[in-house]
Amino acid sequence: MIITDNHMHLYNHLRLKALEEFKAAGGTHVFLVSLLSHHYNFVPKTGKDFSVAFDEHVKLVEKAKKIVKAYAILSVHPAEITVLGSRYGVEKAAEIMMEALDVAVKYVLEGKAVAIKSGRPHYSVSEKVWKLSNKVLMHAFEVAKDANCAVQLHTESYSREGMEEIVEIAKKVGFKIDKIVKHFSPPLIKDFEEIGIFPSVIASENNVLKAAEQGSRFFVETDYLDDKDRPGAVLGPKTVPKKIKELVARGYEDVAYKVCVENVEKVYGVEL
Repeated sequence: MIITDNHMHLYNHLRLKALEEFKAAGGTHVFLVSLLSHHYNFVPKTGKDFSVAFDEHVKLVEKAKKIVKAYAILSVHPAEITVLGSRYGVEKAAEIMMEALDVAVKYVLEGKAVAIKSGRPHYSVSEKVWKLSNKVLMHAFEVAKDANCAVQLHTESYSREGMEEIVEIAKKVGFKIDKIVKHFSPPLIKDFEEIGIFPSVIASENNVLKAAEQGSRFFVETDYLDDKDRPGAVLGPKTVPKKIKELVARGYEDVAYKVCVENVEKVYGVEL
């Protein structure tokens, strides 16, 4: 049985042991997402400097592949506009982020990663920062279109209006809407299907069951942070295997297969 966690981090706590726990619980496939630049102890002066983080992440994913089937997603986190903006100003930060997305896509084209991550801040920002963030997001869709890869999104909390706005940004550059994956999604499967974006449902409480009751067009994730200062956050590495097995036990075996296999192959263009 294939069980896929669509969004997990490995940082400074359990590291690869987290995947051992994931595997022991029944997990087989995982999408590992890189973190912000400061997690890799460097301050980028240009987008090209992000190769420091990307190289380290790709090496970690290669080690992870010895435990489970692991795929790399390279992130230019939308919060970088605040982190880098405090040092260089937000206009320069946006420039660095867009150049970093150019670099990230090269790794996809080389087969070292399968997708990129972008988005916009999940916290309150000025109108100027919001506009610049949307500009960076549009650039992410542009470069991902050239590479024909998916884009995972870290965004503000779900609202129909917000998601439809993101769809319009993607349409401006001709990016395929069904290759947009909303990380940390609520289980509003029918809404997302109408909008066109693929939801990656956070596997807390009864979210996975609620999602399955509405359909099978979604992913499941823990957003495990692997931060020693917040052990177990957001959800532990055993969570997705547990929730998928619960689905199967409740008679949703076909949904589980679609979520963990068919959707993954369709959106990310990988063969499990």
